[in-house]
Amino acid sequence: MNDSKKFKAMIVKEIDGKFIREIGEKSIDELPAGDVLISVKYSSLNFKDALSATGNKGVTRKYPHTPGIDAAGIIEESSVKEFQNGDEVVVTGFDLGMNTSGGFGGYIRVPKDWVVKLPKGLTPKESMIYGTAGFTAGLALDKLKLNGLTQSTGEVLVTGATGGVGSLAVAILSKAGYNVAAATGKAEKENFLKSLGAKTILKREEVDNSANKALLDTKWGGVIDTVGGNILATAIKSTKYNCGVAACGLTQSPILNSTVYPFILRGVNLLGIDSAHCDMNLRLKIWNKLANEWKPDNLDLIYQECSLEELNGKIDLILQGKITGRVVVKLNY
Repeated sequence: MNDSKKFKAMIVKEIDGKFIREIGEKSIDELPAGDVLISVKYSSLNFKDALSATGNKGVTRKYPHTPGIDAAGIIEESSVKEFQNGDEVVVTGFDLGMNTSGGFGGYIRVPKDWVVKLPKGLTPKESMIYGTAGFTAGLALDKLKLNGLTQSTGEVLVTGATGGVGSLAVAILSKAGYNVAAATGKAEKENFLKSLGAKTILKREEVDNSANKALLDTKWGGVIDTVGGNILATAIKSTKYNCGVAACGLTQSPILNSTVYPFILRGVNLLGIDSAHCDMNLRLKIWNKLANEWKPDNLDLIYQECSLEELNGKIDLILQGKITGRVVVKLNY
């Protein structure tokens, strides 16, 4: 391919200490070295992308930069035997969109070890309805199951249930046969959560207990927490004996104030979920489950689609907590 070929991308620039987002042109030769060149068909918007797009140096060190930690597309050039031109593939996590030019552009070039062949049962668009959010929810369910979660263990609490990870966690858990209690600060989204399979809808304050108690009455057979802070602490205090709490977010706070009592008196297990650097065998296992037995029947209810030109406004909304479900970004048509 001609390395000077141009493509559209979101470019975040730092000018006099301010960060400006614009849709501009990049060329193939601006991309980093890598084993495969991928024509991006779809990407998706995550909270981490919004941080990168607003100059968070904890996510992205150098600008100008193209965010986008998720991408699905077609191999156009490959220097390795594992991938052939024309293969449909998915890339999520690793350094994509952080310090490597990401999915908010028409092309990415990445190492082969970052790339997953699109599983049978998923379209490129469906893989980006999932994206990092759905992959994270799948990892959380898998780890809870390894910790002993069964359909008879009890209700599974999902916090931040209208967000990307939360809404997909509700849908995946429900598809897998679990009774889901969905907690949200958005009362108007009750019908949305029920349509995803939630059996119980809880107000945020019901899972955000401010009483200075080391333990609370046990309620949950498992928890997928996307918000951190006191809500995570409340969940830990409320989880049943020997059950697990999967922690995968910090939208309320990265701070966790807890005693050791839930862990040493009830055997509660706090399970950390990292979606960026997990082992490739596990990555393949989760994507296969998301394409098959965990695939919700109602993925179409969970997303809205936008163009690259419309993405700027969506970034502002996700930072304000005003996005429900997922935003899928359509790129090369």
